[in-house]
Amino acid sequence: MASPLQGVKVLDLSRVLAGPWASQTLADLGADVIKIERPGSGDDTRAWGPPYARDANGKETAESAYFLAANRGKKSVTVDIAASEGQTIVSALAEQSDIVIENFKVGALAKYGLDYASLASLNPGLIYCSITGFGQSGPYAARPGYDFMIQGLGGLMSVSGHPDGAPGSGPMKTGVAVADLFSGLYATTAILAALHRRHATGLGDHIDIALLDCQVAMLANQAMNYLTTGQSPIRLGNAHPNIVPYEAFATRDGHLILAVGNDAQFAAFCHLAGCENLAKDARFATNPARVEHRAALTPLVADVVKARTTHDWLDALNAANVPAGPINTIKQVFADRCVNSRGLVHHLPHSSAGTVPSVASPMRFLNSENGSKNTAPPTLGQHTDAVLAERLGFTQAEIVRLRQHNVI
Repeated sequence: MASPLQGVKVLDLSRVLAGPWASQTLADLGADVIKIERPGSGDDTRAWGPPYARDANGKETAESAYFLAANRGKKSVTVDIAASEGQTIVSALAEQSDIVIENFKVGALAKYGLDYASLASLNPGLIYCSITGFGQSGPYAARPGYDFMIQGLGGLMSVSGHPDGAPGSGPMKTGVAVADLFSGLYATTAILAALHRRHATGLGDHIDIALLDCQVAMLANQAMNYLTTGQSPIRLGNAHPNIVPYEAFATRDGHLILAVGNDAQFAAFCHLAGCENLAKDARFATNPARVEHRAALTPLVADVVKARTTHDWLDALNAANVPAGPINTIKQVFADRCVNSRGLVHHLPHSSAGTVPSVASPMRFLNSENGSKNTAPPTLGQHTDAVLAERLGFTQAEIVRLRQHNVI
């Protein structure tokens, strides 16, 4: 079966996470992705370790786990874009490409002739996606932007963490770089929309993705909680601002998440817990009432939940279709029978490690194939010679000369 984006060519000038996440997603969909990296060092995240991948003998390789997380399915070509011949190489690849992704500072690529205007003059149908901290315009456009600071500036940390006054209270970032990841996915969506439009018009586009914009957009219900009331939401720990009970509770031997989403589920929980009186209490009978009387209801639910073990609760709640789940470690996630049955881990052949593990793309198609399920993240410059020869027609002597002059 063909992949959905088979034949689509992507030139990836990005590094770290947001841009590489977008290009990896396109590779998962079958696009042919060439990743341009600095000779000698490559993507910053190649040095973001430990941990590193290990070979069959348990010896560490040079491949950081962080780099491996965001670069499967790509070809690595090392080019010095500060060298005039390097600029010529990248321009020639862009002329052949459908999509360019970059995350340099605003205007930084213009001096190399690799900005949108320069490349679109060579390839009018080019879809050029720029990912920055604060966008191509606005008062912060010149500032660098990293996920952690964007989570703070964009409000996410103000609603993440224990409530004021509780032990360990204070703002908290998420455990993964969600501003980067959402930005990468928004970038992918915008790129695919532009690709669809190009089929009809023949026109390319310049897409402006800002981490701050994406972070504000992903505030979702919390943004609307503010916009409809004028009051900033507060940190609630594991509780939900709009649904009760919807949080983590201590059991006799651990914790579980109780995620009651409607009144019928609350009534079912109360029946299982032997506290039907709570479901009949006017203060708790409906979700708006439960939200209003959160402070009264939560300790009552907590007292009931701590009477049984986590396993007992999960068996009973799942049988009654009341949403509930454990709080797994990452190790427990990858031991979970559903995770395993869904095939969420692949072991990909790798040129230096033998094989490397990879989390499978979550996108599944009935009549299409995952484009990068058999292609590990590349070693630095692994495909330089092949791409220059096959795509651009360079001779072996020319490639040797470019390498001698540190252009590649």
